[in-house]
Parts: sequence; structure tokens; C-alpha cells
Amino acid sequence: MEENQKFDDITIVRDKVIDEAKITKLKNNIWQKSMTIAACALLLISLGIIVLRPVIGKKSGLLLNVVYPKAYAFDDYYRKRAIWELNPVDDSFITALKDFSYNTGVLVLTNKGKNINYSPLSLYYALSVATSGAGSDTEIELLDLLGVSDTQVLTEQCGNYYRTIYKDNKIGKLKIANSIWLDDDMNGEPISFKGNFVKRAAKNFYASCHSVDFSKDDTRKAMTDWITTNTNGTLSPTIETDPDQILLILNTVYFYDQWINRFDKNKTAEDVFYLSNGNEVKIDFMNQTFGSAGFSKGEGFTRAALGLKNAGQMIFILPDEGISLYDLLTSPDQMKETFEGGESFYGEVVWKIPKFSFGSKIEMTDVLKNLGIRSAFIPDADFSGITDHMAYITDVRQETHIAIDEDGVEASAFTQIDYAGAALPEGRAEMILNRPFIYYITEHNGSLLFVGVCENPAER
Repeated sequence: MEENQKFDDITIVRDKVIDEAKITKLKNNIWQKSMTIAACALLLISLGIIVLRPVIGKKSGLLLNVVYPKAYAFDDYYRKRAIWELNPVDDSFITALKDFSYNTGVLVLTNKGKNINYSPLSLYYALSVATSGAGSDTEIELLDLLGVSDTQVLTEQCGNYYRTIYKDNKIGKLKIANSIWLDDDMNGEPISFKGNFVKRAAKNFYASCHSVDFSKDDTRKAMTDWITTNTNGTLSPTIETDPDQILLILNTVYFYDQWINRFDKNKTAEDVFYLSNGNEVKIDFMNQTFGSAGFSKGEGFTRAALGLKNAGQMIFILPDEGISLYDLLTSPDQMKETFEGGESFYGEVVWKIPKFSFGSKIEMTDVLKNLGIRSAFIPDADFSGITDHMAYITDVRQETHIAIDEDGVEASAFTQIDYAGAALPEGRAEMILNRPFIYYITEHNGSLLFVGVCENPAER
């Protein structure tokens, strides 16, 4: 059979009104690169012994490419509403995303004394790709963690949610990119993979498919290049592969947006940031005051948001004097209260925010095991929706980067996952972020793209 015929069961997916994924078959092994912007994260899931992959020859290259939804202007509200209406996202799915963020976040963010930037969205999407090919206890455990009872519902909701948050305009970008890297040979033994899995991954997760040889250096370089391209150059990790693995799932999230009210660069000034260990560092602080804006006060914290032009927000949580930020992250319920609770006020908000730029490398395997994902990591795992051969997950890790300045915020990740109002002032909030604080970036529906802890803004 000719190579270009081996994906005949992969259909071309089109949306009649909103340009969904257009899956194209490439006869030649040509890399297609897509640009992204701001916040980035990378998630990597490795499958070993016998893991996901379609039947393809040993010729390496791009086998199945995905064309992303058509971009629209940030102020094209008619098209935005049309996309939301044609791609309904259930409230229960948004709740599941938030709960997943809190359940995983309390385990990821409590590495005391270090800056941590984590993308729960990147991890969620990478695990969802794997779940779409899981069965029996493996599927049940993954669905339970993801907060969805049915795999079909999960894949459909992931696809709809993707199309409602995808952005690529002159103001900002938000792009989730997925790729499946397949090796159809295991020590001379052919490994066959199921086309339906690849088709679902392309339609609902916008996942491209690549045929590779994991024993070759060129494969590692190709994956690094894919990550670098899809995070706008903010991430360029070294990917380690094992000749015994047959599949790797990569997920990247890249985000960039501008503040609704930019900070005046002439007001940026150096000042002291007080570290949790008692030391001090000098760092540039951005300064701005809103005469009437919203903020919240809870037990041990003050929380306020800065609006972003594409309808998202970056929210900052400042622990009260004498309160450790980790006291606000002791459990999923406590984290939810810190992120969503407290009493709301309107009044003057004084901002003093350190400029920062840093990255994180997070090993997620133990986190997932602590949350009940067990069968996916043993040789008896059931990924029969991917292949009839034995397959199990060997490694899950994430790398991220975030940066903020006077113009806006840029963040990225890969997993191997305010404005001035007119109300009368009721109080005053001083968001003087000169000591360790918590931050998170949300979409228009409140789902969390990135969450993090800034212990030392001077660290890169």
C-alpha cells in the first residue's frame, strides 16, 4: 500500500459556518509551522513498551496536518458570538476544568521557595487526548480526574471549548497545539494503531500526526522544533526519547494579550521585593492606580484583576502581612476559596507589580498517581482505543514560561498540558506586590489557563 493511502480512514473535518479543523493528507514529509503568541506551556506524555501509533512505513515526517480555526479580529463581536453559539460548552465542563485546576494545582504550586508557573489547561488537554484511546479502569480513572463521565462528551466538549477560546489577532493570541508522534516498529515488530483515534484527535484536539523513529536524533530535533514554533520561540526544550517507546503526545499552550489599560513606562521604577527567606532583591515595578475598580478581600488575602483586551483577565492574590501564600493553597477547597471567594468591593485600587519573566519544569507523573491515576502507568493499562498491543504511560511532564511587562502578558507551556469603572468607591485596595504572591490567567468563562506563584521576580 502506498504511504499516502494509509490514512484513508481519516476523514476531512469541516464546519459549514465556523472553520473547524481541516485535516489534510500530505504526500510528502513537509513540516507545516504555525505561529502562536503569549503564555506558553508544554506537556509531554510518553508511552512505552507498546504505545499509540498508526501503521506507517519507516519514512519520517508529517503524515497528518491540521489547519486551525480561521482567525477573527478581537473586536469582531458578531463572529465571536456565532462561534460560541455553534460550539456550546456546558457549565459542567467549565466546572470540571476548574476543579481539575484546583486538584492538581495544590500539588504543583506548593514547591516552597520557588517560582512556579503551571498550565492546568495544557495538562488537561494532553490527558484528554490519551483518554480518548483508553478503556476499562484506565479510562475510568482518567475520566474521574478530568471530571467528565463519558469519553465522547469529553472529546466533544474539548473541541467546542477549543474553538471558543482560540485567538489569533493583532492584539493577542491563544493557541492550544497537540501533536502525536508515532513509531510503528518495536525492535523489528510492526505496531499497528487505530485510525479512529487519530481522526478523533485531529477533529477535537487539533492534533497533527508524525511518523518518526524514536532511536534517531533527528526525531528529538523535530519535536523540539515543533514546540519552539508553537510557543513562538518561548520554549525550546531538549526532548529525551527511548528506543522502546512507540508514542509521544505533545501539547503546547501559547498565550499573549495586552492590558486594557497599559502601564505607563515612565512610572516604572526600581524598588525592593521582600523574599520569604528574609532576603531582599531590587526589581522594576510597574505602577498604576484605578479610581474605581473591583477587588475582593477574604480571610488572609486581597484579590484584584487586570483586564485583558481579548476578554480574559490576569488576577493577582496578595497574602496579608504575616500570611504565607502557601496557607492559601492547603487544599483544593482552600485554593478555590482563595481564587473565587471573599467579599467583593468597588473602590480605589493601587497597583505596584514587579516585572518578571521565568519558566518552570514540572514532573507530573507522581502528581497524577497521587490523584488516583494508577492503571495508566502499569503494563496492563488499557489503551485499546489506540492500539491492540500493550501500551502504558511512562512519563508526564510540563515546561512553561511566563513574562509580564507594561504592555501585557506572555505565557507558554507544553505538557509531555480591570478596568476603570464608574461606581462610587466603597474602599481601597493596595495591590503592592512587593512580597511573594499568587497569580492566574483566566478566559472569558473563568477557566484557568495558567496559575502560578512568584517567590522571586528577579529569578529567570
